[in-house]
Amino acid sequence: MGQPDQRAEGAGPFTTRLTWRPPSGGTAVWESRLARRRGLIALSPPGAAAAHYAVADDTALTRLRRLNAVAATAFVIGGALFAAGAAVAQSGSGDALTCASIYFTGGLFFNTGGYVSLLQAVNAPRHVPGGEGALVTRPWRWWSYEPARADWLGAFVLFAGTLVFAVNLLASFLQGLTVQQANRLVWAPDVIGCMLFLISGHLGFAEICHGRPCIRRRDLGWWIVAVNQLGSALFMVSALAAYTRPATGSLVNADVANWGTLAGALCFSLGGVLQYYERP
Repeated sequence: MGQPDQRAEGAGPFTTRLTWRPPSGGTAVWESRLARRRGLIALSPPGAAAAHYAVADDTALTRLRRLNAVAATAFVIGGALFAAGAAVAQSGSGDALTCASIYFTGGLFFNTGGYVSLLQAVNAPRHVPGGEGALVTRPWRWWSYEPARADWLGAFVLFAGTLVFAVNLLASFLQGLTVQQANRLVWAPDVIGCMLFLISGHLGFAEICHGRPCIRRRDLGWWIVAVNQLGSALFMVSALAAYTRPATGSLVNADVANWGTLAGALCFSLGGVLQYYERP
């Protein structure tokens, strides 16, 4: 950030957009989400009337396409299963074990989507600040630790949220729980998972808006983040409504819990469908 002719933008400690002058002249602009999801970096050569995009190499593009397709498919199926589980619970057409099984299967797809989203951040092509404006492909990795990057942290928090949901979904198979045990083993992980999803969505907005509130109606990435964040908010409403009152042993509002889960899950399915089109 201290290099001459270089301007960094972002939120807090995160740099999400970097603008600099390459040695050959003109301007290069790297944006975190654009490079991570589509393998692009913007270049404006000296005297050019408009910018064009430099593309990552074939290895990086193949990776990005495959990871994007797997993550999108996982969220579409996971969301659909969660919606189905909520519909079964609301209609009373299945017992508690049936609902728990549907939710658990959907949770496995959410786990997959969360981890593959993290792999997208880990293996995204990287820029070379001060260089000519090319994206560099690094060797494949299954894991990294880069909390100073908004994209990595957002994906990691999302994946952590899916793992916490797994605790909630496994505990829902347990029978004969007291009210206190149900709130501790089922409800509390549900709320924590929803909070992590909301934090991940906030980091997604910070990445795409570079730390400022924004509405980008023509930006597909913005719509994906917005739809998923709406789904996370609906999941949180559902979780709060699913708290079991110690005095009565009943939920705060079972209808709100089921409909909130159904609507939130459909948001994640829609986000997955949109994600198919945010590819190289």
